Amino acid sequence: MLDANIKQQLKTYLQMLRHPIELVASLDNSEKARDVEQLVQEIGECSDKVSVRLDGNYDLRPSFSIAKQGEEGRVRFAGLPMGHEFTSLLLGLLHVGGHPPKVEADVIEQIKGLQAPAGGAHFETVISLSCHNCPDVVQAFNTISALNPAFSHTMIDGGMFQPLVEQRKVMAVPTVFQGTQGNSTETFGSGRMTLEEIVAKLDSGAAEKDAAKMNAKGEFDVLIVGGGPAGASAAIYAARKGVATGIVTEKFGGQVLDTLGIENFISVKETEGPKLVAALEQHVKEYDIDVMALQRAKALNKLDDGKVEVVLENGAKLVSKTVILSTGARWREMNVPGETEYRNKGVAYCPHCDGPLYKGKRVAVIGGGNSGVEAAIDLAGIVKEVTLFEFDTKLKADAVLQKKLYSLPNVKVIMNALTTEVNGDGSKVYGLSYKDRATDEVKQVELEGIFVQIGLLPNTDWLKGTLELSKHGEIVVDHKGHTSMEGVFAAGDCTTAPYKQIIIAMGEGANVSLAAFDHLIRQ
Repeated sequence: MLDANIKQQLKTYLQMLRHPIELVASLDNSEKARDVEQLVQEIGECSDKVSVRLDGNYDLRPSFSIAKQGEEGRVRFAGLPMGHEFTSLLLGLLHVGGHPPKVEADVIEQIKGLQAPAGGAHFETVISLSCHNCPDVVQAFNTISALNPAFSHTMIDGGMFQPLVEQRKVMAVPTVFQGTQGNSTETFGSGRMTLEEIVAKLDSGAAEKDAAKMNAKGEFDVLIVGGGPAGASAAIYAARKGVATGIVTEKFGGQVLDTLGIENFISVKETEGPKLVAALEQHVKEYDIDVMALQRAKALNKLDDGKVEVVLENGAKLVSKTVILSTGARWREMNVPGETEYRNKGVAYCPHCDGPLYKGKRVAVIGGGNSGVEAAIDLAGIVKEVTLFEFDTKLKADAVLQKKLYSLPNVKVIMNALTTEVNGDGSKVYGLSYKDRATDEVKQVELEGIFVQIGLLPNTDWLKGTLELSKHGEIVVDHKGHTSMEGVFAAGDCTTAPYKQIIIAMGEGANVSLAAFDHLIRQ
């Protein structure tokens, strides 16, 4: 199960345990149960502070819990937490064993003060082992469960517990259910969620406390709205100038968090979005930058004294001498009947995360650019059949990707097709309607999943009527990032900059930060 190298690393990590823990396995007669038994036994052999029992009576089998000796297990894994989830297992062992999590002190205090919610304090997260978003959610709930005895959490490998996935109609991961142990059927949320987001959702008074804290802040010299590559770069350049710098962001990292493979970031041969975001966040923390996460801006106002006010959705108001907008972009939707209704019920946007849930099924990919063709190639190795729909009369993807696509026996490409409707039975997708643009004939295709890959939309809706925007909703900027409002600059995917690339966004962030500093010293 665990090779010698991993066992040695595990032994080293388990030396950090501050008190004994117990692994309790609930098993059946399946082959997977034997794998789970082997895993817990091997973990137990790595430390004299870890004991193992095989007499658990948890309903989901095979599974195992991690508990402080003498206590009931509140951190549980249903299935084998390998792949991306092995880190979740390791952190679960350490945190239950008393090793403190790497979380801000105020967040730890907030977790410890949480009251059991009305909907129940047991949570279950359905994951796929190939999902790069799932570990963040699993680790967040495990941390809460380790720190607060009112909460418990179970990771469920959707690939191992397929009947449960079908019963709960899970069509996207991660999906979190809330309730009591053994009856967690109320959906709490789906998709990537940070620990801070989850805690804020569980803490009913969080918004009011945040607003009061924000209103008490002093004036900034440079305030950045958006925490993606452009925002992080802008913040670092501003902070290095010694000016009062802040970042307001819904989610640090932005769209990069949902990018799996990155192979064109110069000097780094290959990396993954979450890894790059973690490095960016660590770099930002090296400077005196006030990072205000989980905050959404809703208005931008020019004040009489020439300063700029940013109004947040929680009602707080922040004032700065200059503002840099780096709000990025989001997945473009088809905007057809059924899309919203069946989101996460057959309509998905991340093939890497949700693809394994469609094993052996028929799916569609909407979009013939690089992202669409890459998605189709990726899915072809998992699903029964992929049909790619392209609006134009030819694919826009790179030639090498098209060659690979057409070499696959279970992929079909339909050109000149306009998707008109997502068809479902009320609980899940069963098909798609499209119009043949050459004949105007409307046709139907039977399938179980639809992956939308048709580009991005800038996150600028809140700026309409305030700044000059292009016909595509992008913020109009000049070569230094100036917008139509004095003292307000913009960078990254939310602007009219022609190429939407991570490395370009970083360069633009540096560029506008220098322009903002130049503006400051000339006032």
